[in-house]
Amino acid sequence: MPSRDDIRNVAIVAHVDHGKTTLVDAMLWQSGVFRANQEVAERVMDSMDLEREKGITILAKNTAVRWQGVKVNIVDTPGHADFGGEVERALTMVDGVLLLVDASEGPLPQTRFVLRKALEARLPVVLVVNKIDRGDARPAEVVHEVEELFLDLDADEHQVGFPILFANARTGECGRAPDALEPTLAPLFETLLEHVPAPWFDEGAPLQALVTNLDASPYVGRLALCRVRNGELRRGDPVAWCRSDGSIERAKIAELYVTEALDRVEADRAGPGEICAVAGIPEITIGETLADPDDPHPLPVTRVDEPSLSVTVGINTAPLSGQDGSKVTARLLKSRLDQEVVGNVAIRVLDTERPEMWEVQGRGELQLAILVEVMRREGFELTVGKPQVVIRMIDGKTHEPMERVAIDAPEEYLGVASQLLALRKGRMEQMVNHGTGWIRMEYVVPARGLIGFRTEFMTETRGTGQLHHVFEGYEPWHGELRTRPTGSLVADRRGQTTQFALLNLQERGLLFVSPGEEVYEGMIVGENVRADDMDVNPTKEKKLSNVRQSTAEELVRLIPKTQLSLEQALEFIREDESVEVTPKNVRLRKVLLSQQQRVRAGRRARSPG
Repeated sequence: MPSRDDIRNVAIVAHVDHGKTTLVDAMLWQSGVFRANQEVAERVMDSMDLEREKGITILAKNTAVRWQGVKVNIVDTPGHADFGGEVERALTMVDGVLLLVDASEGPLPQTRFVLRKALEARLPVVLVVNKIDRGDARPAEVVHEVEELFLDLDADEHQVGFPILFANARTGECGRAPDALEPTLAPLFETLLEHVPAPWFDEGAPLQALVTNLDASPYVGRLALCRVRNGELRRGDPVAWCRSDGSIERAKIAELYVTEALDRVEADRAGPGEICAVAGIPEITIGETLADPDDPHPLPVTRVDEPSLSVTVGINTAPLSGQDGSKVTARLLKSRLDQEVVGNVAIRVLDTERPEMWEVQGRGELQLAILVEVMRREGFELTVGKPQVVIRMIDGKTHEPMERVAIDAPEEYLGVASQLLALRKGRMEQMVNHGTGWIRMEYVVPARGLIGFRTEFMTETRGTGQLHHVFEGYEPWHGELRTRPTGSLVADRRGQTTQFALLNLQERGLLFVSPGEEVYEGMIVGENVRADDMDVNPTKEKKLSNVRQSTAEELVRLIPKTQLSLEQALEFIREDESVEVTPKNVRLRKVLLSQQQRVRAGRRARSPG
């Protein structure tokens, strides 16, 4: 089959924080995309505010550089398992994979997940061992671990003979041996041109272009990002739009763009192997095909792993609703969730029994928390329920999602980590002692056991432990799991908190509020050290007497409140609790705000039949 030697399409895949986006920055600099005196933000590919704040990549993006007359399209993908839908989508756009692994940490669960997807797609792999300048770098061992991983994933002989490079992406150095780095990334570019095949096509075949992503432009509306398989897309031409429901409609390409460096530039045509953006079809979605109007042949759709976690998302029904946000109606919320489903293949939205609440299914806590955080910044006020696992019935039996967990921790925390995972029905798969005072353990754990696990694990290991996990598969239900051993301190009335009341309450546990904050009946103001909930009055005033007293002592004694992030709040709550999310606040509350209603519901739950 003929191929286009002037194009290479490659995806950069790696675990979180192994340096993907930094490497892309270096490739952009060295291919002459930026002027020498141009000021450029670090991690230029991470354009979302949340991506820069959290230091992770959430959306798969692409850029293009030119090297020795060849256009190299680089697709930067997320390294977090929760955004695996983006990884799978990115792999349909490329002909090879650049696998980036940290020279100290080696391959982690997410590396395994991404590599498995690449090998299933039969894509050739180029290994880059990054951060070679780290003091604890162990390049030879890491290469051996990656080779073992390839064999473990049943790679064929063509895939196992992969080229290996060593790099320091931060300084833009690269070489074929760890102690022989060149001052540029030339060895990397040369290896990519040699080992990643040029895109092949069927000469004379009719047009076929697969929609792999969506974007929007304020000028031309929805943009469909396509990889052209065969034929040619031309601006102004009619095309057959092969929809996901099997129907075929005629459409017209109003605008056509290709990527040059970080910019989209207008183009008249895009041939086989090119990654381009098409405007003019407002309802087009991911997985659909643009084809020849006279001879339409749709391309197969990318299969994305099923969601494994869900939360309920509804409008804010708390007494303080409407004070912070501008988007507070069910109609606006449903419209926003529908919009998310269009551009995010790994998210699903289902109706619930209540008209103002929906079930949002996704890959993991982080993905769902990021969605809620993005909506909160857009001005929405929301009520979010406790994350639940998505169960399946297989052969008439209940099955639940399992996660493969890798834990890196100092040796002294081996017992603590093992105990925490045993309580969550974890099954140890392997344990490796690197001989550096650190151990790595791999477990397979029910996904629901990991809800709230990260916070407890970080506390027990005093912030030193590292935790990574990835979806493993479904197994029969593992029975009851231990839940949070503490209860909640629940406000029994509306009002402003006082220092006097909080001073007395802090003996009961951790507080989530400070003096002077507005609270309401049913709002959770703290964590009770005991297992049951306690209704408290955080607005109690001090009875005044005519005896003078010093307040200096009281000011010193009040411990600062515990400020929970959105992810921590979702981990903390129980089934009968929810999180109130507004642009300015994250509050915890009971689902039933009234104390009387909660007492009645408790009696009903305890009474037989």
